[in-house]
Amino acid sequence: MNELDPIVLWLVVVNGAGFLLMGLDKWKAKRNAWRIPENTLFTVAVLGGTPGVMAGMQTFRHKTRHRKFKYGLPVLLALQLAAAAWLLNQI
Repeated sequence: MNELDPIVLWLVVVNGAGFLLMGLDKWKAKRNAWRIPENTLFTVAVLGGTPGVMAGMQTFRHKTRHRKFKYGLPVLLALQLAAAAWLLNQI
């Protein structure tokens, strides 16, 4: 077992969750139902699910006009990629 396997598994799970949460929130928005808090969506992104949340944003056309999401998620992704590159360089 590779030492990166648990990290890869985590990233698959958290990105899948981010994608599904964006779809679920869009579905709820259309039905005027209880919504998923934006802080929850950002927490998933901070935990490594930024690509999944961004993919869900584009796929479901959800939160695309919100500045926090439109600009904040790409900045967060850039920071995460820089941190990942640094960490991989340390191995």
